[in-house]
Amino acid sequence: MALGLAVPLAAAGTGLAQAAPATARPRRSTRAGHPFRDPALPFEKRVEDLLGRLTRKEKISLLHQYQPAIPRLGLKPFRTGSEALHGLAWLGKATVFPQALGLASTWNPALIERVGTAVGDEARGFQHERPKGWGLNLWAPVVNLLRDPRWGRNEEGYSEDPYLSGVISTAYGTGLQGDHPQYLKTAPTIKHYLANNTEKNRSTSDSVLPPRARHEYYQAAFRPALRADAVTGVMTSYNLVNGRPATVDPGLDETVRKWAGKDLFNVTDADAPNNLIKGQDYYPTLAEADAAALKAGIDSFTSDSEDSSKTVEALTTALEKGLITEADLDTAVRHILGIRCRLGEFDPDGGPYGKIPASVVDSPEHRALARRTAREAIVLLKNEPPPGGGAVLPLDARKTAKVAVVGSLADTLYTDWYSGSLPYGVTPREGIAARLGAAGEVTGGEGVDRIALKNAATGACLTAGSGAEGAVLTESGDGSSTEAQFDVFDWGEGIVTLRSAANAKYLGYDGKVFRNDQEQPGGWFVQQQFVLEKQADGARLVRYAGYETLTDWFGDKKYLKAGEDGTVTLVTKQNATSYQVETVRDGVAEAVEAAREADAAVVVVGTMPAINGREDHDRTSMALAEGQAALVKAVRRANPRTVVVLETSYPQTVTWEQEHIPALVWTTHAGQETGNALADVLFGDHNPAGRLTQTWYRSEDDLPDLLEYDIIKADRTYLYFRGDPLYPFGHGLSYSTFRYGRPRLSSHTLERDGAVTVSVRVTNTGSRDGDEVVQLYTRRRGSRDKQPLRQLNGFERVRLKAGRSMTVRLKLRAADLAHWDVTRGREVVESGVVEVRVGASSSDIRGRTTLRVRGEKIPPRDLSQTTRAASFDDYRGVRLVDESKERGEAVGAVEDRAWVLFRDADLGRGAGKLTARVAREGRGSGTLTVRLGSPRGRVIGSAEVPGTGDRYAYKSVTARLRGARGRHDVYLVFSDEMRLSAFSLR
Repeated sequence: MALGLAVPLAAAGTGLAQAAPATARPRRSTRAGHPFRDPALPFEKRVEDLLGRLTRKEKISLLHQYQPAIPRLGLKPFRTGSEALHGLAWLGKATVFPQALGLASTWNPALIERVGTAVGDEARGFQHERPKGWGLNLWAPVVNLLRDPRWGRNEEGYSEDPYLSGVISTAYGTGLQGDHPQYLKTAPTIKHYLANNTEKNRSTSDSVLPPRARHEYYQAAFRPALRADAVTGVMTSYNLVNGRPATVDPGLDETVRKWAGKDLFNVTDADAPNNLIKGQDYYPTLAEADAAALKAGIDSFTSDSEDSSKTVEALTTALEKGLITEADLDTAVRHILGIRCRLGEFDPDGGPYGKIPASVVDSPEHRALARRTAREAIVLLKNEPPPGGGAVLPLDARKTAKVAVVGSLADTLYTDWYSGSLPYGVTPREGIAARLGAAGEVTGGEGVDRIALKNAATGACLTAGSGAEGAVLTESGDGSSTEAQFDVFDWGEGIVTLRSAANAKYLGYDGKVFRNDQEQPGGWFVQQQFVLEKQADGARLVRYAGYETLTDWFGDKKYLKAGEDGTVTLVTKQNATSYQVETVRDGVAEAVEAAREADAAVVVVGTMPAINGREDHDRTSMALAEGQAALVKAVRRANPRTVVVLETSYPQTVTWEQEHIPALVWTTHAGQETGNALADVLFGDHNPAGRLTQTWYRSEDDLPDLLEYDIIKADRTYLYFRGDPLYPFGHGLSYSTFRYGRPRLSSHTLERDGAVTVSVRVTNTGSRDGDEVVQLYTRRRGSRDKQPLRQLNGFERVRLKAGRSMTVRLKLRAADLAHWDVTRGREVVESGVVEVRVGASSSDIRGRTTLRVRGEKIPPRDLSQTTRAASFDDYRGVRLVDESKERGEAVGAVEDRAWVLFRDADLGRGAGKLTARVAREGRGSGTLTVRLGSPRGRVIGSAEVPGTGDRYAYKSVTARLRGARGRHDVYLVFSDEMRLSAFSLR
């Protein structure tokens, strides 16, 4: 199963030997002195010794996420999967770095490697306590490409660009696993393989990937870290890819393992094995499903939480029925033991990383690193003088005595699903106040209304509690006390959260009653969401929205109503209580008053990571929440020196703000040091140099359907987008200005296996020291195939003192210019001219030159050879589907008169026969027609396609061809639904 491993791993000294014979009996010996515990032996010998001592039952037990102890051999329990996306999650207080999107926005791989080192150290630091969920197999980094900013998990990825994602993931993974040549500090797992970028129906949605999109885009994000041995395995994704669940993708063995120089340990996503039989309905039994996953390349089953019994039973049954062999078990267990051995678990002293102390967790050094990373991730989107002149940023603390800090995120640091617990938190207001010091003054509030909700019939108000634990919500107050008052936070599209004025806790639902006891909105079902539905008479119905509007488990929408004892329950709309909203405090009015009297106003708005988009929920709007947008406009009218800080997990369509606000700053939810980092940038103590890692669009109308994964055909991402973005990929401003010289090449000719150096002189022409991110893009002039309009091929973040210059050198390899040749199923470097561009963003190009590439010319297609149908050049009305459950892809026509194109085919002196492998599940028969020139062009042959009874039942059909000679664009046109796996024209 582990293809291509034996020789390279042995050569590297860290690989594992071939499987022991299935009939080998476990060796018996005393616990002391087992060879697998001898650090002087090579890893492969230690693993083989331990593998030989395991019983069949013990081997199977190790294939679940929760691997049990094996006392007779002195093995401790082992758990896969500690979350470590931007710091350790779910283990208690630990250093929280900016979200992954923010890490990439630094464009500083050396810094991100340091972050990975810190997170890896903290994982080791927790080994002394081993809290629930602790383990050294870390599930990070995430490299799923941010091809659509509406993805709910946008903050987990790095970029829409595979090159940038590859560089950052390699840096982070390298830091996580340490720099020892053999041992691992931690074992990072890269995820989620493959093309996982939507949450809607995420376990049943199908990511349709034509070959070029798969190889050039989606797989390209995973390859770098695996080739650099910066990660130790992959996690599969929930979705299907071309009709086959990713959990049983044969590419795990046949492709992914070939990228890595060392052995890999592959895992499933949580409960994905169960999806194979429930939801995806791909296999009838769990035994068949788990067997298929194991044979595809899965080594560990993340399923049923801590209960391993179902997995053990399924694999035992699979073994008994011959669906798998003991050699298959040994292959997976060998991968598991190899990782555990490299982690030092079997060494008497725990290996070289075994003594990292608990004191590293949230250490002063890590706090300083968190602050540096947070400020390097900040992107200055806009900085122009308001009416009256003088740029707003940076703020001058000597001249800015009073700053109004307002907005729904001014006083709160929100955490996301995979965030750690903040050991402390510096809010934007606190950071700005600390920077101003005693000589300055910070005014303003959060800019949200404080209200009371009064029963229109009885006059009683919804009332909570004042203690730390709050109280059950009742109708009992008159609105005069804080227990009957709530701060209303608007998160867009009608969704609000209600924070009790009595104890600053959020109102939430526990399935029985409402209580104000929540620190912040969160949980898998975010049960702190409400909608205040306005009625014709101006009153409001309070709808509970914590059931998540995109799910149906809760049933009909429910509304608040108080019973006879005053306790609030949920009822249907017809029985809901009508409430009058009494405004106790007008948040916008307070913000305007503070802004009007301030020297500058800072409005901190953005998103709530558990509400606006997150795991299992894609975004339904890219706009700012209506209430937040109104606050921004009101503050801008009150004070022209307004700065808007966008604290979001994804791009926003802030077109009005870009046009009217003089200064715009963006940051992710950046962890414990958010406020200090913002203050560093706002006051110029740090000259911003963060850059956007994905396109910010002007409107949702700029985007195709969320489930459209063919970025080439759909003109998706900065690579192919032909519109005018709000902010382009790579955008970010500075308080300095930088002049670029003309780019120069070490050679104006590039051989197909060679490389050139692109050099450019960069000068800081400003009055401040600062960083510049020098970006290298290419565009091919002429190609057989559609090419990107621009493509990142290199970058470097450099620091320049004011008035100083330096030469930046970026390497460009011929391999960087390769694309997937569908005619021959391999990468190709085409001969031709490539435009080399150097600049400050994908749109801000400062210099160009040209490079002649000596590669090869793609020849005409030879359709006389058996041709895979999936290797088409263009298509309409088809999907790529699974040829069989085990492997292979076919073209599935899903519309009448669907077609696939095979461009520039040389039919020679005449092709006389069409032979095609087809499957047709439906009744009756259809036709497969060969046309030249267009889908309605000249017919040269047509084959009848009979019903085959099953989508996986293929048969060969033939047809006589007439007039099939010379070079043509060949179209295969389907009369209706059918599948085509391969064909030839001979």
